[in-house]
Amino acid sequence: MRALFVPLWEKIRASYWFVPSLMAIGAIILSLVTTTIDSRIGAGWIDDIDWLNANQPAGARAVLSTVAGSMITVAGVTFSMTILSISSATSQVGPRLLNNFMADKANQFTLGVFIATFLYCLMVLRTVRNAESLPPGVQSEMDLASAFVPHLSVIVGVLMAIASVGVLIFYIHHIPETIHVSNIIANVGRELDRQIDGQFPARLGDPQSADSDDQRVATLPPLFDESAAQVCSNGTGYLQYVDGDRLMEIAQEKDLVLHLQPSPGDFVTRSSVLLLASPCDRVDEHLQGKLAALFVCGAQRSATQDLRFLIDQLVEVAMRALSPGVNDPFTAISCLEWLQSALETLAERELPESARYDEQERLRIIVAPVTFAVFASLVFDQLRTYVAADRNASVMMMEMIGNLTALVSSSSDRRLLARHACALRRACRHHQVDTRTLALISQRYRGLLRLLIDEDFRDRARQTGHWIR
Repeated sequence: MRALFVPLWEKIRASYWFVPSLMAIGAIILSLVTTTIDSRIGAGWIDDIDWLNANQPAGARAVLSTVAGSMITVAGVTFSMTILSISSATSQVGPRLLNNFMADKANQFTLGVFIATFLYCLMVLRTVRNAESLPPGVQSEMDLASAFVPHLSVIVGVLMAIASVGVLIFYIHHIPETIHVSNIIANVGRELDRQIDGQFPARLGDPQSADSDDQRVATLPPLFDESAAQVCSNGTGYLQYVDGDRLMEIAQEKDLVLHLQPSPGDFVTRSSVLLLASPCDRVDEHLQGKLAALFVCGAQRSATQDLRFLIDQLVEVAMRALSPGVNDPFTAISCLEWLQSALETLAERELPESARYDEQERLRIIVAPVTFAVFASLVFDQLRTYVAADRNASVMMMEMIGNLTALVSSSSDRRLLARHACALRRACRHHQVDTRTLALISQRYRGLLRLLIDEDFRDRARQTGHWIR
């Protein structure tokens, strides 16, 4: 159930209609409450308030009709403005950022206010009664007694209309802020930091100690792949969610060892093997269905368990910015700065190992290893060719690698970063022709190598934040 609920809730929460739907329901409930109060307290209370005027049925109808008509018109204009802004922004930064705009709570709230005001006035309008609604031949005194004007409800409707004007002014200011490329990048970067905080250490088992060097993986049963039962996917699409807790429970109940093949974010088909389960004689057709149901696929990638998706979004924006058609290196530099922040956070975390053990220290699940090298490769290997052709971006990436080298505590990660710096230097020599640019990149590279071999220099750089000379 959790495997279905979590990705479904994330999809609903990010939908453009989620907040407006809640506000529309709230407006209907509010209209029922205010009209009920009006029917209980009558119309005499308004005569005691000098600055309020009692409305006749025709006047109340006119006010409510005007507010309802204007709100639905403004809601249509607001929705059109949103779609136009999204189309303009996604053409610049990439279509995969469309969901980020649709999930913007300010946009949802603005549309929700207009729709809620419209529905509220419409629901109140139906309760207004005057003499024309009574059967012919009834005396005029009875007409006046039977007429009903919900004065409190009308006042609330007018106040909601005034509030809607303020929301419209806010929305006109918010839309340019939303489509500004710096804010788009910052929102993705902040979401990436939040996902790192939420996912590491991973929930699927506990991280292994740093000095074990993954030695317990050697306890795998012999000929595991040959003797294991294959569990294939029930559908086709991107793997969005894996219920790791339930997998661990089933592995303990059936005394199984599970080897997960794809990772969240990978594309799977009906012939794709999701996991191998050993021993195979304990895995019947019913259990295979239960295990396959714990893998949720969809038409789009999701950030629920896939950090690579958010990293790829920033990488895509940087690629587009460095393309000849756009030629905006400062946008690419902004992406690199947010990616540096994410890699710094990842370098400080104790990432989970591939082997997962139960409480009795028995091997239960094996997953693809999550390492700093995987995320570093996503950034540097994908962007290197694009960055090497631009002077500003290449210098920035070399400084970014140096900053990471000064901060990471693992010697293997520092050597990895040095290899990426060396590859960037070679790519720059191939693409750059300006000698001063090449000399600057080589200077940064030499400083980075000193960080790698000089521990005192690295400590000073970590304390002061300066290593460039």
